[in-house]
Amino acid sequence: MARPVFLLPFALLLLASTMASADVVEHSFHVQNLTVRRLCHEQVITAVNGSLPGPTIRVREGDTLVVHVFNKSPYNLTIHWHGVFQLLSGWADGPVYATQCPIRPGHSYTYKFTITGQEGTLWWHAHVQWLRATVYGALIIRPRAGHKYPFPKPHKEYPIILGEWWNANVIDVENEGLASGGAPNISDAYTINGQPGDLYPCSQKHTHKIKVVQGKTYLLRIINAALNNQFFFKIAKHKMKVIAVDASYTEPYVTDVVVIAPGQTTDILLTADQSLGSYYMAAHPYASAAGATFDNTTTTGIVVYDGATSSTPEMPVLPAFNDTPTAHKFFSNLTALSNGPHWTPVPLQIDEHMFVTFGLALSPCGGNATCAGPLGQQFSASMNNASFVFPTELSMLQAFFFGVSGIYTADFPDQPPVEFDYTNSNISFDQSLIFAPKSTRVKKLKYNATVEIVLQNTAFVVVENHPIHIHGFNFHVLAQGFGNYNATTDRKKFNLENPQVRNTIGVPVGGWAVIRFQANNPGVWLVHCHLDVHLPWGLATAFVVENGPTPSSTLPPPPADLPLC
Repeated sequence: MARPVFLLPFALLLLASTMASADVVEHSFHVQNLTVRRLCHEQVITAVNGSLPGPTIRVREGDTLVVHVFNKSPYNLTIHWHGVFQLLSGWADGPVYATQCPIRPGHSYTYKFTITGQEGTLWWHAHVQWLRATVYGALIIRPRAGHKYPFPKPHKEYPIILGEWWNANVIDVENEGLASGGAPNISDAYTINGQPGDLYPCSQKHTHKIKVVQGKTYLLRIINAALNNQFFFKIAKHKMKVIAVDASYTEPYVTDVVVIAPGQTTDILLTADQSLGSYYMAAHPYASAAGATFDNTTTTGIVVYDGATSSTPEMPVLPAFNDTPTAHKFFSNLTALSNGPHWTPVPLQIDEHMFVTFGLALSPCGGNATCAGPLGQQFSASMNNASFVFPTELSMLQAFFFGVSGIYTADFPDQPPVEFDYTNSNISFDQSLIFAPKSTRVKKLKYNATVEIVLQNTAFVVVENHPIHIHGFNFHVLAQGFGNYNATTDRKKFNLENPQVRNTIGVPVGGWAVIRFQANNPGVWLVHCHLDVHLPWGLATAFVVENGPTPSSTLPPPPADLPLC
């Protein structure tokens, strides 16, 4: 019996060492109006702490993050911590009416959660209407103290946040589109770290620049914070080595172009191996929807070598806007760094099979009015013919925790109500299929259930690539392809050894993807398209994950200061 007593000091020392390696990181977000000048035009935006982008948050894996949000803006507000698992802290996830009611103007709320089992690049953004056009910033998670990157330590690192800019109040742009029933106005520019770049008027002086030393290697943490556009990203004359996506390490993948959908992050190593000079980094849209209007401009930053004498940067040749083969090559060639930090193998025992079709839809205009959408109707969107409507009386997480009925129904279908030729363009305006009823239907999952989902794009209204984001979980991307998913032939393509791990996937245009995850986090987790134009139209649902059998698998009560509806 003396042996445990002998080991007790060692155990206490180990516990103290573990606790000492984790810190509490505290920030205050003051969200209010800010007047900025872009494109020769002064515009009032909503911003955090007087900057665009907002502050970069830096933590280590295991740290607890505390963010006090003071809403001094004229709009309702929440903050979402995109990609953070929120293990047993679902109250802090942030999507309005999913996990909380909004922080009203003049009020405040404190988000508190621990970063567990994650490292890499994530980000934070507003999750009410279109406020995330200007309310966003990087969330950088470094390895726990005493741990290293699974690659040589870079000389320096830079966050590169791609954004979208309107010469207008973005809330007005969204509301005008919803009121008309048509598509909202497209953006006027794209940005790199808040600046459009010198291809736009009145922008050359403030083009974002990063300085490099010849021969050194740098870590660029690329984030797509744009509302409605995927991007091709290149740096003139330089190769990039992808080493992580969505805060999950990958096998190193060398490429001259990065493709990144809204919500996604990509970490790349850039070696300054060219002659002394200046080189543009540039991004423009990957526009997969044929015939759809989009902002076809290009944003730039500049990589400047220390000691360079030439001030004229070289420009990369970006892919064509509709270069789907290049996009698919990039997305489908990434694989996970198996046995790397926080890697988890693919679960093989499947408890829930889902086949989810999604895409645009139409909604009746109402009365005798004519709307600006196709066929004189309103734009809508759906998943398995259910067009999602958010509640407003109570958040879904509050309804789940307190057992309140009437907020949502747990009857989201595992399959579409009818089988059809999903990606055949002849069905684009088939009026027997494209009108999706409005509802708040969710899918209930048992704790620790393994879920496999076939995400099937449709040709309704227009065929395009859709970025689908799942809150609260990472998922393995087993396979992806074009056309209608074929269970007999396409299952043979599954990568069960080292598939890429993501929280947001760009499902191929006119195609499909198969993902798998374990529902090990009780709470309510939104599933939605990360094109913000599609979310208010209804391209969403939610997973309601039941509590587990122990206190360590049970959602705790809400914070005392949780905003009320």
